[in-house]
Amino acid sequence: MTVWFIGAGPGAPDLLTVRAQRILSTVPVVLYAGSLVPPEVLAGARPDARLVDTAGLDLDAITSELVGAHGAGQDVARLHSGDPSIFSAVAEQARRLDAAEVPWQVIPGVPAFAAAAAALRQELTLPGVGQTVVLTRTSARATPMPAGEDLASLGALRCTLVLHLAVQNIDQVAAALLPHYGADCPAAVVARASWPDEVVLRCTLGELAPRVRAAGIRRTAIIVVGKVLAHGGFRESHLYSAARDRQTAGHDHPAAGHDHPAAGHDHPAAGHDHPAAGHDHPAAGHDHPANGDREEPRP
Repeated sequence: MTVWFIGAGPGAPDLLTVRAQRILSTVPVVLYAGSLVPPEVLAGARPDARLVDTAGLDLDAITSELVGAHGAGQDVARLHSGDPSIFSAVAEQARRLDAAEVPWQVIPGVPAFAAAAAALRQELTLPGVGQTVVLTRTSARATPMPAGEDLASLGALRCTLVLHLAVQNIDQVAAALLPHYGADCPAAVVARASWPDEVVLRCTLGELAPRVRAAGIRRTAIIVVGKVLAHGGFRESHLYSAARDRQTAGHDHPAAGHDHPAAGHDHPAAGHDHPAAGHDHPAAGHDHPANGDREEPRP
């Protein structure tokens, strides 16, 4: 029997992947965070499935549910909002499953930062403007950040910064970033990306904290800071340039580490997935879903 860690996406049920829908519709046990996985997603579970809301459970209780289902010969869908690779607490659950010799697999989902970028209608990497994106969070009321990953240090890079689990600390965020990005740097906040009550704010970094407070945004939000948010004058990439030699290039999909992809194929080869990366492990005992959609730790 297998535990399936499933990225349930940022909220909209139709952003659940086909693979996730297939597993969800067949397993007899489903664990989910009730405050972050909407009922419409759970509607895809089989009618007789046992649904377990993990919002009030600690890591020991969650592990007990997973191991117990395995002992009973039952597959489990463990739903995490967003994508399991980012701020999901999947790693600590998987470690315990390994110790208990329980098989597990991961099904990726649409991460919250990608849903936020879609709401902003924004590419986060623009030629000549910004080609680096940092996904991070703040440490207030959560697991401390590793040395060198504080906002002041990351802000010194002046690349596109995407913050999860940080909107409650918006004053501290602005104060840490202003010396590096400047008050006129474009910024945005997307709350509850892809949900019916989604909120999108665009402003400058100097206006960010008062705008967020005025909108009453306190959780489940992504903060984006960087020049790419307001740069319409970026140069066009080499990928589709008329000057590019398409006879000798080879493949049209960028290879890792190369800025000039080879021609020939406009899409990745069939059968190959390109999952997003980035991961952090919140403190055990909290049911923190993935990608910044997780609920902030309780005091």
